[in-house]
Amino acid sequence: MQWLFGSHVSSASTPIVAASSSCPLCCRVSVFVHCLSGLLSSRQADSVAEQPTPAMAYSQPFPLAQQLQKPQQLTFGPDLAVRLICPECKDPNPNIVEEFSSGDLVCGTCGLVLGDRVVDTRSEWRTFANDEGDDPSRVGAASDPLMDGIEQLDTAISFRDGGSGIARELQRAASRSTASRAERNLLTAFREIATWCDQFSLPKTISDIAKQLYKRADEEKLLRGKPLDAVIAACIFIACRQAHVPRTFREICNLTRVSKKLLGQCYKALEQAFNLTPGASSTVSRRFGRVVGVSGPEDLLVRYCNHLDLPPIVQPICSDIIKEARELGIADGRSPVSIAGGAIYFTCHLLGKVKSIRDISSVAGVSEGTIKLVYRLYYAEREKLVKEEWLKDGKANLDRLPMDNSSK
Repeated sequence: MQWLFGSHVSSASTPIVAASSSCPLCCRVSVFVHCLSGLLSSRQADSVAEQPTPAMAYSQPFPLAQQLQKPQQLTFGPDLAVRLICPECKDPNPNIVEEFSSGDLVCGTCGLVLGDRVVDTRSEWRTFANDEGDDPSRVGAASDPLMDGIEQLDTAISFRDGGSGIARELQRAASRSTASRAERNLLTAFREIATWCDQFSLPKTISDIAKQLYKRADEEKLLRGKPLDAVIAACIFIACRQAHVPRTFREICNLTRVSKKLLGQCYKALEQAFNLTPGASSTVSRRFGRVVGVSGPEDLLVRYCNHLDLPPIVQPICSDIIKEARELGIADGRSPVSIAGGAIYFTCHLLGKVKSIRDISSVAGVSEGTIKLVYRLYYAEREKLVKEEWLKDGKANLDRLPMDNSSK
């Protein structure tokens, strides 16, 4: 066997059948085929084992709908298994002391200096600032994960130059030398997103989601050539839907001063690129019996009822009426804003908590005629929409509903 296969056969996982020189030729050929098949199977197993395992699905926020095959890059990091021990004591559990006053790293057992120039990351309780207020922070603010790979420490240059204009020139030179054009554009977009979210009273969670979405769109160059305001408006609109606090196109347009047509174009591009369509997304869940991610009338009721200063009983009853109307196919094809406004008008009269149609129109952002049209559809099927228990408890009364569809 050794003269036939050499040293490769011994590494095969298939057991080798010994053959002597007195065996016939057919026996040697069968042994050769048997061992060769074992070699091939072992090589195939090794090749399968060497194939790289696929990365974690959706390791980054907002993955593309069609993932592009990119070459894997090697990542390097510190070896956390390495421990620092004293070469004199050689204790597996060393007593290492950091003396920040002298900047040395000293062994607490024998006193051997293991390192020098240790950076003190603790708080500084002295202040050397000229302005008012003490800032004991020595190392600056916490790092922002959204700014990964971007220098987060800024250099502030005072404007007090006696009117010579030198401060402005120094600021321009500092900004050009510290950050590239792409990084400056990203920082500008992040500031705009934070400012608009504060003006719209949106929480920081929505601001962070919008920043993540903008950064992913900027990395993939999806909206190249589109105005910055339109891209930011689309990111805020999608972030509101992702956080289950949706805003309408009209509200986003009034906030950002972006046209509805341009906002729709940017939204469609991001929706197709990141697979944000509820029907195609694999992470779509159901809440309250409907698909999450679609801006439904129920999501708008809480905000509208709060702006109209309605009692808490109105919102759950109005939500039940909308769900029942959806099952019966009433007012299908109408926008969620129109359905929410008409349902609130219907419920307010049903419960005796009357609100004028003008107030509901101003809050919902739809015309009075649209609200009357939805109300007319609900009024035609009022006996199917109103539950018997509401009538028995005295909460609702069908006689309160006006027939002329006018506000009172």
